[in-house]
Order: sequence, then structure tokens, then C-alpha cells
Amino acid sequence: MKQPESFFLTPAFVTCIALAPVATVANAEPSTFEVDDEHFSMVFEIMHIGYAPVMGMFRKVEGEFVYDEDTQELISGKLAFKSKSVFTNHEKRDDHLTGKDFLNSDKFPDITFTVTSFEPTGESTGVVTGDLNMLGKTQPVDLDVALNKAAEYPIGHEEYTLGISAETTLKRSDWGMTYGLDPALVGDEVNLRFGFEAIKDSGWF
Repeated sequence: MKQPESFFLTPAFVTCIALAPVATVANAEPSTFEVDDEHFSMVFEIMHIGYAPVMGMFRKVEGEFVYDEDTQELISGKLAFKSKSVFTNHEKRDDHLTGKDFLNSDKFPDITFTVTSFEPTGESTGVVTGDLNMLGKTQPVDLDVALNKAAEYPIGHEEYTLGISAETTLKRSDWGMTYGLDPALVGDEVNLRFGFEAIKDSGWF
């Protein structure tokens, strides 16, 4: 299994990372799960001049986490988003987003989310709290998470895999990103939604 090049578990992500309880496994031990970058989607949404939301995504992410399925304990985790991989389907806007007014990608290439705690809220849901580092500033963020499926993959790699969804809302101004707030050209609140698969490390090298 490939190893992550670095840990921006960017800003994310948040990096997302998120995990909810799964069925108890006999004699289970903490396991490492690596985010499958081929099955990872993170969508952000932000209002433009009050008319309509602009939607975008980050196309490059790396991440892994350690989870004990028996005790339902999320021991550690990190997501790293490459800020220059932002995509909104508009080249000029994407260039602006990676510049100094927003993500300042040349100075801050990674956005990272590092897990600090996990609180189950239901049989397959929970809240992951972590530190989101963006533009050199770190703030706590809560992710509402849901475990969609935990099973051996039916095709391809056929490894044990978790399928996870997560979402949160944050204010970009909390990280010092204030361009367009006055006048209100670009909204402050950013809605984030994640969906990804994470493959269990078999321990074979």
C-alpha cells in the first residue's frame, strides 16, 4: 500500500478525519486505515454576493487514522489537503483562491486537520474534534460523522474498508481569511461535506 507523501490532513479536511462506531470485533486491536485518495471527495460551498453559492473541492488529499473497532476509540488521525489543488471549475477564480487574498498556496501549501477527540452520538454516528491548521493558524473544528459501511471490498483491492461521510460549517475569518467580507462580496461561512473510503493496513510490506 502506498504511503502518504506528507500530512496536510488539509486545510484540510480537514483533513477530515472522521470515524463513527462499528460493530465489535472479537479480539480487535487498534488498526491503521489509510484514506483512499481515489475515493475521496470534499466539497465546499460559500455564498457569492448573496446571489448563489459557489461550490468547489480540493483534488489532492492524503490521510490516515488509527481506530480500535472493539473499543470504538479513534486514537489518532490526520488529513492533509494540498491548497493549490482547489477547483471551482473557473480557472481565473481558482488562481485568485490560491493567491494571497485566500489560501496563499505558495506560502502555505498544506491545510491540515489533526484529530484530538471522538465522541459517539449513535450506533454509527459521532463527532470528531480536531485542530484545523490553515494560513499558519490553528483552530478547533467539530465534524459530524457517519459510518456508512465496514466490510471487505467486493472488487479491486478486496481489503477491509470503512466508508465514511462527514460535514461541518466554519467561518473562514477565524483563520484570518477576510478578503471580500466588507463589502459582503464573499460569505464568511463555509459549508464542508466529505465522503471517503479508508483501507485497513494489512501490515504486509
